[in-house]
Amino acid sequence: MPETLADIWVYLAASPLLALTMTLVVYQGAQWLYGRAGRPALLNPVLISVISLVAILAATGTSYQSYFEGAQFIHFLLGPATVALAIPLFRQFEKVRRSALAVLASLLLGSLTAMGTALGIGYVLGLDHVSLVSLAPKSVTAPVAMGIAEKLGGLPSLTAVFVIVTGILGGALGPVLLDRMKIGDPAARGFALGAASHGIGTARALQESEVAGAFSGLAMGLNALATAILLPLFWSFLS
Repeated sequence: MPETLADIWVYLAASPLLALTMTLVVYQGAQWLYGRAGRPALLNPVLISVISLVAILAATGTSYQSYFEGAQFIHFLLGPATVALAIPLFRQFEKVRRSALAVLASLLLGSLTAMGTALGIGYVLGLDHVSLVSLAPKSVTAPVAMGIAEKLGGLPSLTAVFVIVTGILGGALGPVLLDRMKIGDPAARGFALGAASHGIGTARALQESEVAGAFSGLAMGLNALATAILLPLFWSFLS
């Protein structure tokens, strides 16, 4: 039997259920803190969970690979959860149909703005070719963004970091900025969050209303498609 605290941790870490349980407990704790504090932007549950889990793994010397053996069960649910976004979209289909022109215009402007500002800021900061390409698809959901970056000569792993940071910041600060700009229409708020901060923004939009969640899920999917088409054209024009 383990006799020291370190031995106990090594013993428990051998089970994938530890990482799974730890992830769920940390997220529930972050949700509780978020609600108890009045839902401030800087205490976004995803942001607090990521920081907490990184701190735990660093303090215990646990590798990400070992952690992911258990966390992969939650990661697997990401696919079904994304597909499930079709449910609110189906329920709000008539509203989406009536807003088709506004959706297309917003998609084009949003996609170009996301790519243009990323490349502009990166250029001003003096980033090299690889970093610029890795940064450009930051507002697209991770699998698509990583594929785009790889095709254009970027680093998929670096792109994943930019995507996660963008999603967390967008989910946390996006609603605050929309409030400050007095944008109250749920369709507009949802589309903005989905186009700018993909899955995490969509999760935040769903907390506001089903309409916001439907338009956010639509924006996330369409922006991935638009960026996959427009970014290579945009990049070839700049090169």
